[in-house]
Amino acid sequence: MNKKIVIAITGASGAIYAKLLFEQLQKLQDQIADVGVVMSANAKQVWETELDDDSYTQLPFKFYDKHDFMAPFASGSARYDTMVVIPCSMGTLGRIAAGVSDDLVTRAADVILKERRKLILVARDTPLNLIHIRNMQTVTEAGGIICPAVPSFYSRPRTIEEVAMTVVNRVIDLMGLENESFRWNEVI
Repeated sequence: MNKKIVIAITGASGAIYAKLLFEQLQKLQDQIADVGVVMSANAKQVWETELDDDSYTQLPFKFYDKHDFMAPFASGSARYDTMVVIPCSMGTLGRIAAGVSDDLVTRAADVILKERRKLILVARDTPLNLIHIRNMQTVTEAGGIICPAVPSFYSRPRTIEEVAMTVVNRVIDLMGLENESFRWNEVI
């Protein structure tokens, strides 16, 4: 059965992760039934600042306003399988941990958790304070997955895109999608 996925992009630094994830999801369309996207105004500004483009406007996925509580994934009855917040700001993580559903991102995350589906938060901040760590613990205990935007280097990435893809490939694996990527001690 193909997956129904929610992608949320917050205003944390790391727009490259979201951009590369979208590129991969387009390549994996045969495994996907639907992709709904929520992108904050801050996320758009960060994307344009960091990537020097507005290519998010060209994506073939349906975008929803962050206050659109009529979006299908605002309810568990829509049966979305997976939600990824990439990058995930500490403010968003804190609101999710506290159960504050004050916009579509936090409402969708709340729905995913209450329905016992897969929530992946690609936390992008450093250093972490104790509040961040406790919020991560709370989300983890509620069934969410904290996947810090920490790249790996054993695949010997040579470009910033290859470095960022080590995180994105991990996210795709966590989503349960089949994807060609570097595997430890395997030949590609």
